[in-house]
Amino acid sequence: MRIAVTGGTGKLGRHVVRRLTDSGHTVVNLDREGERADGFVRVDLTDYGQVIDALSGARDGDQPPAVDALVHLAAIPAPGLSADIETFRNNIVTTFGVFYAAIRLGIRNVVYASSETVLGLPFDTPPPYVPVDEEYAARPESVYSLVKHLEEQLAIELCRWHPDLKIIGLRFSNVMDVEDYRAFPFDADARERKWNLWAYIDGRDGAQAVEKALELDTPGFDRFIIASPDSVMTRSNAELLDEVFPEVERRGEIGEHSTLLSIDKARRVLGYEPEFSWRDTPTVNA
Repeated sequence: MRIAVTGGTGKLGRHVVRRLTDSGHTVVNLDREGERADGFVRVDLTDYGQVIDALSGARDGDQPPAVDALVHLAAIPAPGLSADIETFRNNIVTTFGVFYAAIRLGIRNVVYASSETVLGLPFDTPPPYVPVDEEYAARPESVYSLVKHLEEQLAIELCRWHPDLKIIGLRFSNVMDVEDYRAFPFDADARERKWNLWAYIDGRDGAQAVEKALELDTPGFDRFIIASPDSVMTRSNAELLDEVFPEVERRGEIGEHSTLLSIDKARRVLGYEPEFSWRDTPTVNA
């Protein structure tokens, strides 16, 4: 396929561009940041005109064709990086414009970055149960998270309007690169990483999830938690939960170090199977 990736210069985006390219796809990176190169188009993604031009291939030169699929990762990537109103404006305008341009151009295969934050992060109000999953209603606790929730609602309605449209929201955990693993584990203070239940996602596995979601041939909207299979701790889940969330219901087997952001649905429906862990990384264990 010819695939557009918005935000392909970002932390997760770089892994996604690399994996899709290695799989034989032609990838176009649409981003405000990046170096001049084949496959990179500098685009202000809050400008609908630029978005629809870039997705349709309308630019000087060899007039590349329109894309077959879209991966939307571009955003202000976390709470607190910009003023709340700018986070709201940038992220909701960008996502609506990208989704709507794709629909106008007949692109029916869309995968985008939702967020673990819709699960109730930073869990100052404890989660309803653990491992958390996609089954309970969104609990946004920041403007950033509120936008992510609204984007999911937007996707639901757009798919209702267009029954042949597929939009998949991937609720990514905290993205980590190999060099980040030097800071692992975070055992000293259980509360330091309680904000996302001690979870993370290796960027390479995040890219795998994107590819698997693109390959799913099922119209409509769906959402999936995407995390690594283990925690950022060497302390056991039971010990962490006893200390920080003693009253929270534990459903089924929580495992000693298994992620408390359930990836069971992603495994079952997408065929997602994470391959990387900080525990197997020489820079950590050397």
